[in-house]
Amino acid sequence: MPRNTTINPMRPAPSFGFVLLVVLSLPFSGTAIAEDWPQLLGPRRDGTYNGDDLAESWPESGPPVVWEKQVGHGFSNPVVANGRVILFHRVGDEELIEALEPDTGKPIWTFRYATTYRDGFGFDPGPRASPIVAGSQIYTFSPQGVLHCIRFSDGRKIWRVNTHQEFGADKGFFGAASTPVIDGPRLLVNVGGPNGAGIVAFDKDTGRVLWKVTDDEASYSSAVVADIAGKRLAVFFTREGLQAVDSKTGEVRHALRWRARSHASVNAAVPLVIGDRVFLSSSYGTGAILVDLSGDEPKQIWSSDDAISNHYATNVHKDGYLYGFHGRQEYGQSFRAIELETGKVAWEQGGFRAGTVTLAGDRLLILAENGELTMAEASPDGFKVLSRAKILDGTVRAYPALAEGRLYTRNGSRLVSVDLRKQASR
Repeated sequence: MPRNTTINPMRPAPSFGFVLLVVLSLPFSGTAIAEDWPQLLGPRRDGTYNGDDLAESWPESGPPVVWEKQVGHGFSNPVVANGRVILFHRVGDEELIEALEPDTGKPIWTFRYATTYRDGFGFDPGPRASPIVAGSQIYTFSPQGVLHCIRFSDGRKIWRVNTHQEFGADKGFFGAASTPVIDGPRLLVNVGGPNGAGIVAFDKDTGRVLWKVTDDEASYSSAVVADIAGKRLAVFFTREGLQAVDSKTGEVRHALRWRARSHASVNAAVPLVIGDRVFLSSSYGTGAILVDLSGDEPKQIWSSDDAISNHYATNVHKDGYLYGFHGRQEYGQSFRAIELETGKVAWEQGGFRAGTVTLAGDRLLILAENGELTMAEASPDGFKVLSRAKILDGTVRAYPALAEGRLYTRNGSRLVSVDLRKQASR
């Protein structure tokens, strides 16, 4: 057994094939099945949850906390897949990937390795990018640009690539923070290296380089893969702007510079692909833009710095409207609804410093940096609170994960599991 893997021998893991067989044998009904949350922003990487098992409101005491656990440094959010919670964090001079029991938070196995990363601004020294569960494997991307592929069942290492050493990428302001994306047999990464290594595709099973393209530096935004105008494209919001590349070949199909003039700026929000259109938003005087990619060249529908400028958090989309945080985090943000087609502001709600938003059916789950969770209507008619509860203290920067009706979220030292299901609120 490898030295850096710790396994709980009392909990043998079911095979992935068995899990898949059980899922496929479930009877179909009109009721939506509760979903896993296997990557950043959920199964479709758009911040939406399709389960219909959430309570309409919470008691005055708030939704029940199922368990809590002390954790190490990091802004990497937990993910949930196949009956396990996967956590990527830093303890001392090691980065840990842990598999936890979703009902108790107890560890099943732990994979660990040494790190020497230091944050140049004295902020959190832990991982920023989130784990990805794809089939029988887990992928992580460390602040030092180290890619790991490990086995889901027992945490054994399959392959490792140090992208900063391999491709000469700079660590940037806050280290590597762009979560890779899986498409078929490929793992796509905004490495940010020179000499054509801005975006690199790896064989997800071996770590072999398949293609590389662009000289764009890495951003903190994470890519999405979608079918746009009949083509399978990986859409990146790099430090320079939009890069939409053919997922199989790496051919750049569309490129658009969209960034602040200031060097001390970031692109962090994930691109939203809605049909053949892509929505991008950033802060530092950059603003938002909606572009149509159905033609040979990107066609701007509108752009504005006054509509909704995302500093960090990604918006969600429902029925032609976007909902999300507007403004710089350090100056205080508002929460807005804007019309996708025009950028017109439908309403604005103050009182938020910063946070993240998840869409669950017709409701918004807004998790503020102060640990307050708000459930509100996802409606362009106005901001209507349905329930509100404090679920964490301190500063909450990581995205939450929502799986099978439970919300998993963390601050700088603690991970909690909160039950949002209907029966839990009775």
